[in-house]
Amino acid sequence: MDEGLGLAAADADNKAMSGSDQRWRDDEASMNHRREPIRIETDRHRIEGLITLARDGYRSRVSDVLNASERDFITLTDVTVQPLDGGPSELHPYLTIARRHIVFAVAAPDGAGGESAGAGD
Repeated sequence: MDEGLGLAAADADNKAMSGSDQRWRDDEASMNHRREPIRIETDRHRIEGLITLARDGYRSRVSDVLNASERDFITLTDVTVQPLDGGPSELHPYLTIARRHIVFAVAAPDGAGGESAGAGD
């Protein structure tokens, strides 16, 4: 196999997966999952975004995900990160946070997180 051709294909695939136009939209969402707005605070940051949960049953509540002992990290999408001591906010399409850094988490008002604000209103 031509090594240069393989690297070019892998690079194109990685770019396609990391593009901002690949965000999950409700009409493209899995029938088995839903996204809920969440606000998390750490010692230094307030983080708002969307968490993916099971549509119903096992792992369908935020507390189920936060208390899952086999899971060390929580993944959010469409995220806004604000330093608690002031400073500019940062927007990220994706963020993973270690559970051990979470001080508290609450359901955020609808529209929390980057581009989903105002969606469906």
